[in-house]
Amino acid sequence: MKAIVSIIMGSTSDLPVMEKAAKLLDEMGVPFEMNALSAHRTPVEVEKFAKEAAGRGIKVIIAAAGMAAALPGVIAANTTLPVIGVPVKGAALDGVDALYSIVQMPPGIPVATVAINGAMNAAILAVQMLALADEELSGKFAAYKEGLKNKIVKANEELKEVKYAYKTN
Repeated sequence: MKAIVSIIMGSTSDLPVMEKAAKLLDEMGVPFEMNALSAHRTPVEVEKFAKEAAGRGIKVIIAAAGMAAALPGVIAANTTLPVIGVPVKGAALDGVDALYSIVQMPPGIPVATVAINGAMNAAILAVQMLALADEELSGKFAAYKEGLKNKIVKANEELKEVKYAYKTN
């Protein structure tokens, strides 16, 4: 199947974070691609990627970056597609530097931004966007959300049993 979501990261060192997005997209049956391109080390390739993404059938881009975190903004500046930024936790400022860099985009160049290392939420946001025009995906996502609710309800019931056990002892 042809990819409709592109996961792009500034370095393969971001892969452990971004695998969470890939896993969720895979579970939802959303075809995706993954690439490592750097806004600073491969700027020409990043610009080419962003300008050609829509023409290749990509509908949403999830872009991860740490430190200076220019990648999501550079991509957003070169495409009309929605870009979701994932700030990646770094060594110096625990990802706060990346968060500020991604969220503080200039007017006209928005990047939807999730929490530091929030790749799973980026994938969920991409699925929500795609589900607006895809009934089957919308149904899968509704079932996913129901499953989240059911996990909490079950956990709460189990917690009540634990509390009861403490009271009887």
